[in-house]
Amino acid sequence: FTLTQYLIEQRRRFPDASGDFNALILDVALACKAIASAVAMGELGSTAPADVAVNVQGEVQKPMDVISNTTFIRVNEWGGHCAGMASEEMEGPYQIPAQHPRGKYLLVFDPLDGSSNIDVNITVGTIFSILRSPNPGSEAKVEDFLQPGTQQVCAGFALYGPSTIMVLTTGNGVDGFTLDRDIGEFVLTHPHMTIPAETQEFAINASNARFWEPPVKRYVDECLAGATGPRDKDFNMRWIASMVAEAHRILMRGGVFMYPKDTKDPSKPGRLRLMYEANPISMLI
Repeated sequence: FTLTQYLIEQRRRFPDASGDFNALILDVALACKAIASAVAMGELGSTAPADVAVNVQGEVQKPMDVISNTTFIRVNEWGGHCAGMASEEMEGPYQIPAQHPRGKYLLVFDPLDGSSNIDVNITVGTIFSILRSPNPGSEAKVEDFLQPGTQQVCAGFALYGPSTIMVLTTGNGVDGFTLDRDIGEFVLTHPHMTIPAETQEFAINASNARFWEPPVKRYVDECLAGATGPRDKDFNMRWIASMVAEAHRILMRGGVFMYPKDTKDPSKPGRLRLMYEANPISMLI
């Protein structure tokens, strides 16, 4: 099954569907293919755009952050499926240009999660979520995007590693697709993904241990105590610094990824953004 065939099969469960939802997901997939190609070029294709800056989260943008964000916007703005978009790299909602029709969905995304890994050639990815617009066809307002995660109609990520993989849910299980570069299509390679019940892996940034709250420190200490500790098992600790890569590893091999509140920076009680990081990954899990 290609992603296109898969979406057609899914759509047949809803005879009255217009096809807009499928078309939007295929546009998202096209954007991910373009980003995968740009990421694969590394320094060969990464000429720094003039507007690289500090984003709204207070993080210094990488050139590929800006390239990925622009790619996502340009691919998804014209098709008539979106009422608006929101991104980690933009201060406010992106309005669909007047020359394009506005649709009934809101697209939110982190265009390049883990971009601090780009310089050292470690896996990065894209996270996306689709919501229904409360005002289809109208200009998207900030409050339109402020919906609980349970209102998501689709969530997924693309992983740019040794192979490019897209993991997707429309609320009926989770499926993984690998990009076949010879034909330019995502092909279903990981149907019905479920997290293994048993594992020996956990992931946390141990350099922040002195800032953790006591329950987190106790949990990690118990894992580190291994077979002679209260958990009666030896564990391996992982830390990729890319939530997409961590989430994919959990889907494939089980485990837990932790980025807990700590006292390192009191102005940042949480490190992951709800709308385009925590919500879509939660829906997938």
